[in-house]
Amino acid sequence: MTEFMYDIDSVLIAGVLLVSMLLAIESGYRLGSRSEHVTGEDFKQHVNATSASLLGILALLLGFTFSLSLQRYDSRSEAVVDEANAIGTTYLRSRMLPAGVRDEVGKLLHEYVDLRVKAGEIDLTAHQTLSEMAAETGRLHSALWDYARRAVELDPRPVTSGLFVQTLNELIDNYGKRDAELARHVPEFVLILLYITFIMTGAVVGYATGLAGHRPSFVTHILVGLIVILVFIIVDLDRPRRGWIQVSQKSMLDLQTDIRELSGVGKQ
Repeated sequence: MTEFMYDIDSVLIAGVLLVSMLLAIESGYRLGSRSEHVTGEDFKQHVNATSASLLGILALLLGFTFSLSLQRYDSRSEAVVDEANAIGTTYLRSRMLPAGVRDEVGKLLHEYVDLRVKAGEIDLTAHQTLSEMAAETGRLHSALWDYARRAVELDPRPVTSGLFVQTLNELIDNYGKRDAELARHVPEFVLILLYITFIMTGAVVGYATGLAGHRPSFVTHILVGLIVILVFIIVDLDRPRRGWIQVSQKSMLDLQTDIRELSGVGKQ
């Protein structure tokens, strides 16, 4: 299913939300000010109670959505570490393979980690580039499996080829896991529900102030600003490789450096 909002910049989303809420508050205020002198105190109290209830629902939805986006961020962070560990273990165990395949596997793994580091820097909206990298990754997986089969034929002992095959399988599994985590986002239905709740709450708050005979206070606008900032953080967390909050690639970069050093030692 195509996600419409994912390709929209998070700053633009926050800006649209800010303008929409301010317009909703202003519209509600003008409507409420017209009814100020024709409504009783009981009705005004009812509107105030409804406004408080909507703010409570809004807080609940914001808390749920923020928790969901933060979980997605943590999962993506863990996936990077798990994949780096799997590649590193595979590289170390490849040093125990028979001489006929050891160096070739090392070169492929060196190329593989470079590709995964590069992939971690690509915007997820660059679909063509990502497709090309996925094809290249598949080619490297196939080549590594070919060498794994050859290693088993040359040396079928579990402590050498057997362990390498096991970690190579984990490497491929962690690649799939990391890509799956990148594709998981807060459902757009939840974000749309949030937006509708924001507009309705803003309109009711503005209506309540209109009934009270005064314009929305400075505190109301501070509340709107805080809501917009929180939504921006939620959206930013939910958009890997696009926003200001990025998943750290340190474990993969450290692995890349380590493999380069080990490859250099091996050539001396």
